[in-house]
Amino acid sequence: MALREILIVPDPRLKQECDPVSEVNDEVRQILDDMLETMYDAPGIGLAGPQIGVMKRLVVLDVSDDKEKPEPMKLVNPEIIWESEDCSVYQEGCLSIPDQYADVERPLEVGVRYRDENGKEHEIEAEGLLATCIQHEIDHLDGILFTDYLSALKRNMILKKVIKLQKSKKSA
Repeated sequence: MALREILIVPDPRLKQECDPVSEVNDEVRQILDDMLETMYDAPGIGLAGPQIGVMKRLVVLDVSDDKEKPEPMKLVNPEIIWESEDCSVYQEGCLSIPDQYADVERPLEVGVRYRDENGKEHEIEAEGLLATCIQHEIDHLDGILFTDYLSALKRNMILKKVIKLQKSKKSA
């Protein structure tokens, strides 16, 4: 396993739609392992392929509490097959938009179809934080960031803060 560099906005790859994975092979499994290690190191609860410059429909996540045993999930070609009418609001953050958070409203529950690291198809129902995390990461695969759900004013304020933080880190 290896740590990968996490792309930061405004990297244009974060706004691109990803290609489906045609075959789950050793290369894909290695990328998923690297993504999981990178996510835990960051630390975060989810990471999508484009966040490390891999333009494939790959997601890893783990919403287990720090006190719980880790429960990593590896999703290949995940897709939302249904969503509830009820919504919830979570304060979301993103490893590609460091140290910035905002309330985002999303469906409370979703049904998700995906393949695992062995290519086996699964369908799950997710609610709460898991549902939010899955939707956030699938958005990445479609070139959508959580800031796209915000007003233009708030989105621009966050982007300016991130750019300023990145410049100050480089000059330090």
